[in-house]
Amino acid sequence: MPFPFDCISDFMFFETELGNSDVILIPGASHPQLMERAAMLYHKGIAPLILPSGGATPHVETTESEFLRNVGVTLGVPSEAILQEDKATNTFENARFSLKILEEKRIIPNKVVLVCKNYHARRALLTYQFIFPRETIFYVSPVIDKTGTSKDNWYLDEDKIRYVMNELEKVGKYFRPAIYQIGSNG
Repeated sequence: MPFPFDCISDFMFFETELGNSDVILIPGASHPQLMERAAMLYHKGIAPLILPSGGATPHVETTESEFLRNVGVTLGVPSEAILQEDKATNTFENARFSLKILEEKRIIPNKVVLVCKNYHARRALLTYQFIFPRETIFYVSPVIDKTGTSKDNWYLDEDKIRYVMNELEKVGKYFRPAIYQIGSNG
């Protein structure tokens, strides 16, 4: 018998199969689990580069990008394999600024792995798909972050409910201006 929140769980919490890629992208956050996953994928040979994105935040001493870079280096990822984008303040900027870094390095993002918080997976994927070239293939490898929020427990705790419902609300609100613009042009 389905649980009443299964439709939300299935929409928000998902992952894809992984394939060899040009780069592993990490939308900024102060959660070491993101770089831990990216480093594991790097060491498996999934992609030759990791690009963490994220600017200054009160959660880390430097920038989210630098914080994640330091985690990666301690996990044995060579510093030259970790690109950096340290200005982004939201997911749209993570995507936009990361694409700019790739373009500057002449890296064509044909296939990319998106490593993100599991409850952020839907919005992160939609945002990067909106910004990156349409032909880019995205693989999604979500992680359970330091909040411990998962598909199986998010509806059992007030804080976890807030994290997931905030993301669900953003999925609707985030793209409204773009949808209106596309709708008025078509």
